[in-house]
Amino acid sequence: MSFVPAASRAPIVFAITGASGAPYAVRLLQQLVVQRIPTWLIVSGHGFRLLETESNVSDLAALRERAGAADFDACVTVFDDNDRGASPASGSAKSSGMVICPCSMGTVSAIAHGSSRSLIERAADVALKERRRLIVVPRETPLSLIHLENLVQITRAGATVIPAAPGFYHQPTSISELVDFIVARVLDHLDVEHTLGRRWSSE
Repeated sequence: MSFVPAASRAPIVFAITGASGAPYAVRLLQQLVVQRIPTWLIVSGHGFRLLETESNVSDLAALRERAGAADFDACVTVFDDNDRGASPASGSAKSSGMVICPCSMGTVSAIAHGSSRSLIERAADVALKERRRLIVVPRETPLSLIHLENLVQITRAGATVIPAAPGFYHQPTSISELVDFIVARVLDHLDVEHTLGRRWSSE
């Protein structure tokens, strides 16, 4: 597996939407920040509500503190989800791709049908059209036929779907280990090195 050093990579676009799964978002941001990975952060209005409900993160200032304020300021640029003219909305603004974690089914639907109404949805559209990586982390159950078809549609368009469905073969003993299981898979697909748990070996 080949990882890209922080200093030589374009920013990762990181979006947080209103699907359940705030602990995944907070932990992923912490991992990007501690390694000072250049990050363009976009949080939707429902994303902020989710962060407060599930992780007691009431606003951007609280998220900055939870991620590590000094490193956050060094590598994170925050964009308003209502600003569809911001840098992530343009294909001419280079990025290392995009991750939406967690990703609501409404966001999946907008991406699948190209009906971008926000910066998050437009940035995802840009990632697909520019043939950059797009990783979505949906958390919904059960899945309707509409959900499934939309997930298939974005996969055909080039996205990678990583459901927030942790495994148990590593015998987790805490919720944090379950969270890390998913975050580790996301980091792998972003080519970001990490030490979140041991890798599987048959030996």
